[in-house]
Amino acid sequence: MAGTGAKYRELTEKDLDFLVETVSPEAKDKSRLRQIIREDQDIRKAYVEDDKVFRRFVDEEESFIRVSPLLFFEVLLRKTAKDLEKAGYTVEKSRTMKIPVFDTQEVSDFLNREELLLYLADMLSSFTRVESYTIPVRIGEGIWEKVRFNDLDILSLIRFSQFVEDEYRLGFYKRIADICLFIIGIFPDYAERDYRYPFSGQVRPHIRGKLRISPGDYAEEGQKFYRLAAEHPSARELHLEETFWSLHRDFQKAKKPLNFIADHYLQHRRDKFFG
Repeated sequence: MAGTGAKYRELTEKDLDFLVETVSPEAKDKSRLRQIIREDQDIRKAYVEDDKVFRRFVDEEESFIRVSPLLFFEVLLRKTAKDLEKAGYTVEKSRTMKIPVFDTQEVSDFLNREELLLYLADMLSSFTRVESYTIPVRIGEGIWEKVRFNDLDILSLIRFSQFVEDEYRLGFYKRIADICLFIIGIFPDYAERDYRYPFSGQVRPHIRGKLRISPGDYAEEGQKFYRLAAEHPSARELHLEETFWSLHRDFQKAKKPLNFIADHYLQHRRDKFFG
């Protein structure tokens, strides 16, 4: 299951090399500069926010493979925070229209909370690789069956979260909520297309082994499971309790930066970034 931490993660050596050669190519002691970026969070943030880093991702199509997914998405989120401060409105998309919503200041304030921005960067990076798991499930008295699933399989995760011992449930709760936010943030068109036919607007029929989930259901389930994560005893121990409560309360605000990234920075390349 994806990690539960959301504080500053260590930048990789490749990340540090990329930042230094992009922002300070003239630096004489690059080794010392890499160490400063690693140890000083204010300087780290200044380098990650530098517009030259973002421009390089835009101008050099394959540059993102030279850094960790965590750095790549942190750069996009910090750029989004700046762009939203200048924008007049965000856009809510229904099945038939786009609706301007004048909430950019609220969304920008949400994203400027460092722990939330870092959580979202960590969350997005976790979806660049989909992991598979096999767990034993009791199907009868003394009868167990091994069930295989992946950590993007929301229905299996919901079902299995009811069977595991309480101490292990936080990871399930977090991943379920993250999937919901990820889907309606980065792939909202998939959520709508998978739920109803695009031309008639009629809801697609349920088929065996596949339950249709509406975009509204993703939002409700996401809020519900962030609340369950916030209430779990381990959330406080991991210093994630308030982050989960914020995502529960402001789920709609949390998806807006992801919508912005999908529409403006990733566009038709989303499948290239996510496993």
